[in-house]
Amino acid sequence: MSTIKVVESHQKSVAEVKSGLSQFEEMFKKYGVKLAWNGARASLSGPISGSIVIDSVNIAVEIKMGMLAKMAGIDSSKLENSIRKRLKVALNE
Repeated sequence: MSTIKVVESHQKSVAEVKSGLSQFEEMFKKYGVKLAWNGARASLSGPISGSIVIDSVNIAVEIKMGMLAKMAGIDSSKLENSIRKRLKVALNE
């Protein structure tokens, strides 16, 4: 099982960062991933599992890719690049 970890810094409030993640969430839905938010933390479930954690200076995305992800055709390096790109866009809006 491979793990992807992406951490990006920001200068926004937690609420602003969270509200800017709508396109980011759409990307996950495309892969059949569900997000369950509890405050500033989201749990990911589906072909991948993991979490998104927003604090006052960083947003951290951790994804654990199992066999379901491979069967769904999810490429870990492409997913990591896509996450980085979409986070930068979300944080700069």
